[in-house]
Amino acid sequence: MPNLELHRLAHVPLSHVFHRPSAAAAASASASASAIRTASSPREALLLFKLRVRRRQGLHDDPFETHAAVFALKSCFHAPLAALLPHLHAYLIKTNLCSHVYVASALLHAYALSSPVGARALFDEIPHRNVVTENTMLACLARGDDLSAARTLFNAMPEKDIATWSTMIGAYMERGQRAIGLALFRDMMSDGRLKPDPLMLVTLLSGCSSTGSLRLMGRSIHAYAEKHGLEINVHLGTSLIAVYAKSGCLKSAFHVFERIPERNVMHWTAMICGLATHGHGNDAVAFFDKMREAGVRPNEITFTGVLNACCHAGLIEEGRRYYVSMVEEFGYEPGIHHYGCMVDLFAKAGRLEDAYKIIENMRAEPNIVIWTCFLAACRKHKNFEIAKKGLEKVLSMAVPDEDGGVYTLISDLYALGGKWNDVERVRRLMDEKFVKKRRGSSFIEVKERRTLVATMK
Repeated sequence: MPNLELHRLAHVPLSHVFHRPSAAAAASASASASAIRTASSPREALLLFKLRVRRRQGLHDDPFETHAAVFALKSCFHAPLAALLPHLHAYLIKTNLCSHVYVASALLHAYALSSPVGARALFDEIPHRNVVTENTMLACLARGDDLSAARTLFNAMPEKDIATWSTMIGAYMERGQRAIGLALFRDMMSDGRLKPDPLMLVTLLSGCSSTGSLRLMGRSIHAYAEKHGLEINVHLGTSLIAVYAKSGCLKSAFHVFERIPERNVMHWTAMICGLATHGHGNDAVAFFDKMREAGVRPNEITFTGVLNACCHAGLIEEGRRYYVSMVEEFGYEPGIHHYGCMVDLFAKAGRLEDAYKIIENMRAEPNIVIWTCFLAACRKHKNFEIAKKGLEKVLSMAVPDEDGGVYTLISDLYALGGKWNDVERVRRLMDEKFVKKRRGSSFIEVKERRTLVATMK
């Protein structure tokens, strides 16, 4: 049978491949392994591997057997099939396929996703490990609660590649231990044998996203990438735009955006959201329209950004048009953020009936943020009649330790309507639950330490 036909055979249903003797006889070991790799579902891949094992009748001496085992193990990465992993593990031990480091690494990865304890036990039994095997175990430990175990393994690893350092640094960053993560990054740079790749730079940016040094970190990483000729790929480009935009450096964000040769929806969305956040609503809307002209399809986050821009700029009809377009033209189901933007848009403009209709027609349960936005607009426009429709609902949702301002807002609205008994009831409730309105705070960050400098009553 020609090679082209073998390739086609690897993609046909299992019943056609293994239930017809003439076809099965012609299929090579390579085509069988390829069929497992390209199976239409994880379950089908396992069934194909099972049939292959039966037909092989215990022969495990060809190189494609290890490939087939690795592809079969990858199907166990999916949760519904994780229960089959011990059975596949037993077969690999019986056939000595576990002695192949790539098979052992794939088996370890499967256990790491379903049973960290099982992964650790397997890792300790693997006689010959490479950096891929150790990185798999490191990633498993880094996802757990005990970072010290991950750090112990990291320190003991004889060989570390860029993925090793990225995993350990990312683990510290994700848990808010930025000082340790940055110190580890400096250790890698001081060692000099490895250079950070775009993925590591994205990890650093993400880890510092809530700090006061975000702008400085963004500029430093951007300068490093430029100096060393690193590609500003999709993820790094999006992160740099988002960092600059969040820091208010919109010109720098636009500079990065302009230098990306092939912009996707994430790049456009980062610019639109950044412009909207800093009050450049009209520019954000213009950017959205330009994105449409470029043939880029907006996603749900893009629509959140452009609707937020319409809120800041007071573009009511434009916001309504984009909302309708999102649902009818692009087929997106509105999420809580889209509903919130529309309520905010109408409420700020004093169109409280329209805002309330959005809340009434929401398919999701409106949260306290949406209700608070609506009630604050009712207080601003002195409309108690429509506000009273949601007062008790919001009062039942308020959490004393977090929503002190909400209690005050409800009390003010009852006072606006002349409902003094209800005002007294809410105030008494605040006393009983020890509700206090949180003070606003300002911080500065010096040498990676946040310091409170002011509070506002």
